[in-house]
Amino acid sequence: MAVRDNFHSVFVAWMKIVLPLLALGLLSTVFLFSRKVDLDQTIPFSQIDLTQRAHDQGATNPRFAGVATGGEHVSFQAEKVRPDPAREGRVLADVVRAELRLNGGAVVHITSDRGESDQIEYSALLDGNVKITTTTGYDVRTDRITAQFDTMRAETPGPVTGTGPLGALEAGRMLLTSEEEDGTAHLLFTDGVKLIYTPPKIKD
Repeated sequence: MAVRDNFHSVFVAWMKIVLPLLALGLLSTVFLFSRKVDLDQTIPFSQIDLTQRAHDQGATNPRFAGVATGGEHVSFQAEKVRPDPAREGRVLADVVRAELRLNGGAVVHITSDRGESDQIEYSALLDGNVKITTTTGYDVRTDRITAQFDTMRAETPGPVTGTGPLGALEAGRMLLTSEEEDGTAHLLFTDGVKLIYTPPKIKD
């Protein structure tokens, strides 16, 4: 009986050593007979994708906000913004939305298909289906508008059409400024202004 117990103890002790060694041996054969890997082989990325990503570096749905020298609040948002490779400090944008909050309480909303902003000169150029609306009742369309954010000035180099508190209007150019004293917004239409006056409706 003692011999049997002693044999059992010795057998268990050896199995504790042999079984782990067998497991290591099996694992080593798996690695030895596995498919060889070429360490010099390049990762199969598409060179076109890498080039495109490097060229189109930028951000999606960014938002920039700041305060002009006169205290007006300015915000600039776009679906996509990327740096201009031809000029340092300038960014190009797609589907732009700008908001100007003047000190007098008026708010100007500007949207366009494209735009570019110069962070050094605090200026922006918006073009393509430009739409300008104000809380004072103006709704204007044009092809292009330039804005100077530090002095709160926006101007269209070409004609504009739209409506205002007095009716439908057309003009060769439009200028948006604000008074330094009280922040009152002014829309100035020049170069051949045409206005179709619409009298206010009389309430019964």
